[in-house]
Amino acid sequence: MPFLRQVLALQIGLLVLVVGVGFALVGWLLDTTLDHQYEQRALAVARSVASDDTLGEAVERDDPEHVVQAKAERARLATGALFVVVTDENGLRLAHPNPDELGKRVSTDPSGPLSGREVVNVERGTLGLSARGKVPLRDRADRIVGEVSVGFDADEIDAALLLLLGIAGAFAGGALLLGVAGSTLLIRLLKRRTLGLEPHDLAELMREREAVLHGIGEGVLAVDATGHVSMCNREAARLLGVAVPAGAHVDTLDLPPRLRAALAGDGEADNLIAVAGDRVLVANQRVVRRDGTDLGRVLTLRDRTDLETLTRELDSVRGLTDALRAQRHEFANRLHTLSGLLQTNHTREAVEYLQALSDGPVAALGTGAEAIRDPYLHAFLSAKTARAQEKAVTLRVGETSWVPGKVVAPVEVTTVLGNLVDNAIEAARLGGRRPAGVEVDLLADGRTLHVSVVDTGDGVPNRLRDAVFAEGVSTRDGESRGLGLALARQAARSLGGDVELADPGGADHGAVFVARLPQVLAETASDPAEGGHEAAEGAGDAAEVGS
Repeated sequence: MPFLRQVLALQIGLLVLVVGVGFALVGWLLDTTLDHQYEQRALAVARSVASDDTLGEAVERDDPEHVVQAKAERARLATGALFVVVTDENGLRLAHPNPDELGKRVSTDPSGPLSGREVVNVERGTLGLSARGKVPLRDRADRIVGEVSVGFDADEIDAALLLLLGIAGAFAGGALLLGVAGSTLLIRLLKRRTLGLEPHDLAELMREREAVLHGIGEGVLAVDATGHVSMCNREAARLLGVAVPAGAHVDTLDLPPRLRAALAGDGEADNLIAVAGDRVLVANQRVVRRDGTDLGRVLTLRDRTDLETLTRELDSVRGLTDALRAQRHEFANRLHTLSGLLQTNHTREAVEYLQALSDGPVAALGTGAEAIRDPYLHAFLSAKTARAQEKAVTLRVGETSWVPGKVVAPVEVTTVLGNLVDNAIEAARLGGRRPAGVEVDLLADGRTLHVSVVDTGDGVPNRLRDAVFAEGVSTRDGESRGLGLALARQAARSLGGDVELADPGGADHGAVFVARLPQVLAETASDPAEGGHEAAEGAGDAAEVGS
């Protein structure tokens, strides 16, 4: 039997049981109450008859004038009683509806009333079953001279009981029908709400839902049409790095701005890049509708931190390769030039040319480049210098720079330094100051690298100074903006460092960004010469890779 039919049968059975027990209880109470009422009624009539003093004197004289029978009959007819019986002190009848019973002893025990007690009960006598009330009969001297017994027919009690039970039965039947109708409507409503599925089907769907939502590698965050969270699996909570309680409104959650905007928007979003904590996420948002009704939105999240890291490393290697390839071609051209000068005996010109070549890298990056011993940073900054020159911007390394050791975390360093330098180049290009330039200062403190980047741009506007690192916030218009600084800060914080806006810019310079990157440098050797030898070996290795 289907579960809903089982529920209906159970409800109807329960209703029948409750109504039946209630009806039986009401019947018992009515029967008891009616018996008590008729007993008290008989007792009241008996008291009324016994209160007549002349009746007691007549009984005391053995009723020579036969007034007892007449008074008893008048009382019986007036009250509608079954009988009004008067006896003497020996229990012999002096009044009875049946004259043939006069002078005979009563059929029930008269000892109670003759001893001075009032008695009420339901007994069977010569006239059948009746509710009786018996009281002692006294004379003027207050001596007991007999008893007065009044009875009401039990059939009358049964008739009244049947009438009341009929009314109660009609009410119980109506209540039962109403309960059955309500149960039927409830079952239909449940069937419609559960789409006709059985409980085991719902349980199986629930298990499948939990298995799918918590077993997949993607995060799933669902909100209803009012913006309240209806479901969030463990992967979504882990990727977002925040607690997402069910029922919470989206506005109260600490979500990245792009994800919050996607959930609040009316359209759909595909492959949206967002930064949450130390993770780079790819999000897709879909609107859910059924039968034209807006049911809410579903946001799927994928962790692309590792992929983003590989992408950064690939970009760094590609930039280094391009820079080394350009250097190789340039080196070959310079060797040809030097060979031609020597072959034509222009020795002085060859010496001058060699001197110019030795000063070339320093002239390109600035005098501070001499203090940077890491070949990776040299190649990276050289590539950025070439890119800056394409945009008519001069990139130089500050004179206070000093990095005696090698970089052991090139991906994170180039992510932070690259984003800061790219933003500075773009700001200098679009700024009003000329000549446009960017200055980079790199300073080693043990294994910690401190980075400072300043440009000649217009600086950061006041309205963006507190939110410049937030995802989606940019000083320039256009899509896919506002991600570089967020990625730079995310990469720095993954190392335990940070990126900050030291100076929003002023009359003399543009914005100044500083970064602290701990544990990204190798420990330097105690001997400067040894450090220089290692740097030279590193440069030779880099050149060999580029060739």
